[in-house]
Amino acid sequence: MTEPLFTYADDPAEPGWKRWQFRDPTRFNAFIEPLFVRIEDEIARVRMQPRREHSNMRDAVHGGALLGFMDVALFAASRGFGSLGAGGAVTLDLSAQFIGAGRWGEPLEARIELLRETGRMLFLRGLVVQEGQPTIASFTGTLRKMG
Repeated sequence: MTEPLFTYADDPAEPGWKRWQFRDPTRFNAFIEPLFVRIEDEIARVRMQPRREHSNMRDAVHGGALLGFMDVALFAASRGFGSLGAGGAVTLDLSAQFIGAGRWGEPLEARIELLRETGRMLFLRGLVVQEGQPTIASFTGTLRKMG
């Protein structure tokens, strides 16, 4: 049996949170990880710690880094909901609306809701927020579960 590609386990440094991390640090996910996941009242809270390397020339979190976070957060949330296991999934669509600027050096949080799950599809929506800031972005995504 092969080892899972991701770790998803309680994080001793963040009580109440699961740590979601790709085991291969040379892959894209490592750019935004580690992520922390918590399910509260049917909402997945997925956190990342944006670093300077995630910033743009205006010293805010780059839109591309935010899009990458939104995409990976959909998968982390779906794992937290129990909708994704070892079979994985692919992103069919991701639509985002940028509303404000995020600061690097302070945690960003995607709050994601599972709208519907079918045998092969997951329909989700979320908001990206940061403490002390108005909403940074809203997004929707559709994932197709693999076999």
